[in-house]
Amino acid sequence: MANSTSANLKLTVQATGENSGTWGQITNTNLLILEQAIGGFTTFNLTNANRSLTFTNGALSDGKNDVIKLTGTLAANRTVSIPDSIEKVYHVQNACDHAGYTLTFKTSSGTGVLLCEGNNYVLYSDGTNVVKLSEQRNWRVVSAAETVQAGAQLLVNTSGGGVTITLPASPATGDEVSFMDQGYDFNSNALTVGRNGSNIANAASDLVVNTQGAGFSLVYSGDATTGWSYREK
Repeated sequence: MANSTSANLKLTVQATGENSGTWGQITNTNLLILEQAIGGFTTFNLTNANRSLTFTNGALSDGKNDVIKLTGTLAANRTVSIPDSIEKVYHVQNACDHAGYTLTFKTSSGTGVLLCEGNNYVLYSDGTNVVKLSEQRNWRVVSAAETVQAGAQLLVNTSGGGVTITLPASPATGDEVSFMDQGYDFNSNALTVGRNGSNIANAASDLVVNTQGAGFSLVYSGDATTGWSYREK
């Protein structure tokens, strides 16, 4: 019986009596692959291109790492993809500057998960699609207009003038975006929250916030009339 390969980590499964003289080397490689899957770390810069993770049979490969840090300033919408049929958990740190573009972690043929700038994730590929198991949301400073993804937590600095933050275009029920007046300047230079086609608190208009020190979250209700609702005000 010949050697075979495991489905997900592509370990070499050795048949009885095979690999005389090389059994130890193959076993050591398998152990290194397991170490990579349990605690391996790698960084991908996505400035210039998408990234397709690799799974080489019987060898260390970038897609087998446990922790992936994504870096770079995006110059276009980017994807990180893994082959279909692979079942695996990833810990993903999104350290990219999105520069107005989107970043998606997906299988080759799936829709995947849209990553929010500055946040960290536990993602799971079920062999067909990538789903989000958990998300660590991190506050970040913004002082210029941008369109944000669900999960954004924004310390908005309007000391140099008003800032417009545009909400996600196709929100899902429960999506949330949070805002805080970093420099207590909203009374002088307002924050404008662009509705991007969805109502905000039953109103088909952008939200202008000019209350000094304001801090609040908007959660998408799933109801087209209500649209985004205040979680706290």
